[in-house]
Amino acid sequence: MFVQVTLAALSKVKWTDVATRFLFGGAVTAITGLLAKHFGPTFGGLFLAFPAIFPASVTLLAKKQEEAKAKHGTKGAHRGREAAALEARGAIFGCVGLACFGLIVWKMLQDWNGAGVLALATAAWVAISIALWALTRRARHAWRRGRTAS
Repeated sequence: MFVQVTLAALSKVKWTDVATRFLFGGAVTAITGLLAKHFGPTFGGLFLAFPAIFPASVTLLAKKQEEAKAKHGTKGAHRGREAAALEARGAIFGCVGLACFGLIVWKMLQDWNGAGVLALATAAWVAISIALWALTRRARHAWRRGRTAS
């Protein structure tokens, strides 16, 4: 599997799916803002890392996989859960990268140029997330090769 952008896939996206993600993400953002206003920005900041779109995306992904299998006359619950689990793995990699982003901003922002710190933190987030993905992909392939050799 290669990371790629396919613009043609946008034509297959249902507006209801986009609306669900938008509404869920907006609700989480609004709640975070209310918490920050009531308890202070430090407390509110704890919730900024909440994956606002992730729960809606995983639910929609599992549903689509189940529907795709149902069109062929089979039950797709297992495939839906498997697809959701793979999506969650990617979210974990992104979260680790985001934690590094936060750490870099926290440690460097007071002493360095804001734009430069954000650029460095963003680059670290992307690099760490992709490196984790690549490492697990390589490990998974090595494990499969070892299983087939025995």
